[in-house]
Amino acid sequence: MNEYKRKLRGLLRIVFGRTAYVALFILIQIGVLLGVVRWLSQYSLYVYAGFILLGGITCIYIINERENPSFKLGWIIPILTLPVFGTLFYILTKLDMGSRLITKRAGRLIKESKTWLEQDEAVKERLCGEDRLVGNLARYMAERGGFPVYQNTSVTYFPSGEKKFERLKEELYKAEKFIFLEYFIVERGVMWDSILEILEQKAKEGVEVRFMYDGMCSLMLLPYGYPRQMEKKGIRCQAFAPIKPMLSTVHNNRDHRKVVVIDGHTAFTGGINLADEYINVRERFGYWKDTAVMLKGDGVKSFTVMFLQMWNIWDRTPVSCGRYLESAKGSARTDPAGENPAGEGFVMPYGDSPLDHETVGKYVYMDILNQAETYVHITTPYLILDDETLNALIFAAKRGVEVVIIMPHIPDKKYAFFLAHTYYEELLDAGVQIYEFLPGFVHAKMFVSDGSKAVVGTINLDFRSLYHHFECAVYMYRNPAVEDVERDFEETLEQCVQITKETCRSYPFYQKLAGQGLRLIAPLM
Repeated sequence: MNEYKRKLRGLLRIVFGRTAYVALFILIQIGVLLGVVRWLSQYSLYVYAGFILLGGITCIYIINERENPSFKLGWIIPILTLPVFGTLFYILTKLDMGSRLITKRAGRLIKESKTWLEQDEAVKERLCGEDRLVGNLARYMAERGGFPVYQNTSVTYFPSGEKKFERLKEELYKAEKFIFLEYFIVERGVMWDSILEILEQKAKEGVEVRFMYDGMCSLMLLPYGYPRQMEKKGIRCQAFAPIKPMLSTVHNNRDHRKVVVIDGHTAFTGGINLADEYINVRERFGYWKDTAVMLKGDGVKSFTVMFLQMWNIWDRTPVSCGRYLESAKGSARTDPAGENPAGEGFVMPYGDSPLDHETVGKYVYMDILNQAETYVHITTPYLILDDETLNALIFAAKRGVEVVIIMPHIPDKKYAFFLAHTYYEELLDAGVQIYEFLPGFVHAKMFVSDGSKAVVGTINLDFRSLYHHFECAVYMYRNPAVEDVERDFEETLEQCVQITKETCRSYPFYQKLAGQGLRLIAPLM
């Protein structure tokens, strides 16, 4: 009965709340656009001829852009099939001033803050001495992404949301100077209410608390004025890119990161959001399998700067990274609990922005696939691939690398599941092994390879994560946590069913048809 009431309240909130308001005004704008097209149809012969010419010029422009071929095809098809509407929509998207202003501001702020993330040359030389190819990746990340590689950083791996949740609360209680939180999904319940209680207590003690969540939450999960509610509790708060009733590509670039920074000496990231299904207090799609990591030590510096980069994009009074990094210096190597974070190996925290046209998240995954010698083990909730990533998976398997992918057996989005199925047979033909997690939904985003490399973070194997969203992750090389990631993968694999070509042929016809149709617009989804 309580579950029924909760669903009813959620439905009423959608129908009578901001979601309906935003949807209505966007539909009105689409209607106006269609009305313009219809009005122009009165002069159909001349208009249609003009738009065919304009569409051809637009297609030539798209082909010559520095863009992924999948995106080019995703635009060219609607322009050629619907020359008037397709061309107008593309031009509207490219001329979006809101997106241009945000891109310009973000670029300036990120460039300014990168001065705080200079690479320690001695660390880079030690890495190159151990593995020249990994050293080359680190050079790319430092020069193109602005993300250094560190030593003196320990990593604790959490194989479930429940374990991360308990440790996160412990670490928040220890905070003395500042707490930063940045999440994609925040929903009131056991998990968020418990953390909010700690944040309120720390704010009363004088700890500076900054909390940022993606503006999409304002549509369904949190009240539109939630930041003001947090401010009354002593917590600085803002919604990233709040949804407004207008057609804009700004709405397409969501903050998909999950980051916590405590006093500059401790940081968390991974796939786990602040909602009860992530700790299996509430069941949505069977058992929710997710992962996270905690960093202690020098590597936390990158997460401190990454958080402030995102905060400053939407804050009219940007804050300097300097004072937070300075205040963290005394605690960078030993936290108040006396733990020594001087971990073995190398750690490289990094972020990925859709605004700089540098697909850092994708390149890290590609580098692992291309350099693998023995195996690459992957968990991902979604499998929506561009040609480059698909070919990298196929080529790794064809040259004898054991490539194993764990997907959910119970999906959260059926359309994404149907779309993922369209890649299965091609991957299986090449020797890639695909498994589905029987107990429920896999939300973990992990790569682990050859017993020496691992990535844990927020980056899915789909277009949204690799191209459209703000993301983050941690790359680990010869760090003890790599063994923990691989051990968890093997244990998860025992709870999976292997997918074969016979399995693929047994999928209902409507699923296959839907998936194949969706591949036409996969880059734009």
